[in-house]
Amino acid sequence: MRGILYVLSALAVIGLAFWAYQENYQTQESVKHAKSLQQQIIGTRARLRVLNAEWAYLNRPDRLRDLAEINFDSLGLLPLQPNQFGRIDQVVFPPDEAQVIVNPVDIINLEAGE
Repeated sequence: MRGILYVLSALAVIGLAFWAYQENYQTQESVKHAKSLQQQIIGTRARLRVLNAEWAYLNRPDRLRDLAEINFDSLGLLPLQPNQFGRIDQVVFPPDEAQVIVNPVDIINLEAGE
């Protein structure tokens, strides 16, 4: 009986060792994948910073003004003037009227079972 217990214990240890070995390699693979994703994120953020800088460079007001003047015949764009902007007191907001409840429901009586 003791021999069977020793054999089963040895098989359990071998099985657990095999499982731990596989988990170790899966963990190492996951760590490598996470590092790869981190590197991709770093590269993508760097590319995004470059694209934002290029966008800011291409949208300079003087450059856009020159492009609007060059393409006036086809686009018909006029330069912005300060008098084209409004003031906040000129904005008409909708009236703040309270909503009227037409068919009220008495929740307290419904919960009491009446």
